[in-house]
Amino acid sequence: MSLQIINLSKKFGSQTALNGINIEIGKSEIIGLLGPNGAGKSTLMKSIVGALKIDQGAILFNGKDVTQNETESKKNMGFLPENNPLYPEMYVKEYLNFVADLHKIRKERIDEVIELVGITPEKSKKIAQLSKGYKQRVGLAQAILHSPDLLILDEPTNGLDPNQIIEIRNVIKEIGKEKTVILSTHIMQEVEALCSRVILIHQGNVIQDTNIDEFRGKYGSLEEAFASYTHE
Repeated sequence: MSLQIINLSKKFGSQTALNGINIEIGKSEIIGLLGPNGAGKSTLMKSIVGALKIDQGAILFNGKDVTQNETESKKNMGFLPENNPLYPEMYVKEYLNFVADLHKIRKERIDEVIELVGITPEKSKKIAQLSKGYKQRVGLAQAILHSPDLLILDEPTNGLDPNQIIEIRNVIKEIGKEKTVILSTHIMQEVEALCSRVILIHQGNVIQDTNIDEFRGKYGSLEEAFASYTHE
């Protein structure tokens, strides 16, 4: 698996969301994508998965331009957006059957993923009946159902209780042993627990791209390092 982001820029009117971003990502990495609110993280993730049109630059996934190979690229990417769009009137297993049909994958895989993300007790419920934690797990299940090479997660533990956070982290850690994960989060303990590399975006620019120890550097914690790097 390889992902190359080359001179990527994106504007919304007069506002520059991404300003000539260059990033290279290889196989079996869990990368913490950090930045203040409005830094450009979600814009970058949506650009990679093809949910936003690229203004300038290129994104190469496994050596191929994602804009010219959209279907092939999306077959090998999984995405859990921050707002986790689900169909509330569908039952959990019904929804995952629907996703499996879209990807043309075997139905046995559904039960494997249900067990992996820990939603076995809830699989016969309507999505609308689930707690936020279980909805997040259903969103994660759809993102990994087709065994993508690249998994992109936008605030995956947002709103979860401490036990749920640990469980979701364990799932992500397992996936990261074989796949590449880009994880956007504001929770520095999450970065510490999961990530080997940090990419920090501020005002549409990559200002740090390094391993976690170098990112922390002279600071006492990741929070201190983050605050220093992004201080106006």
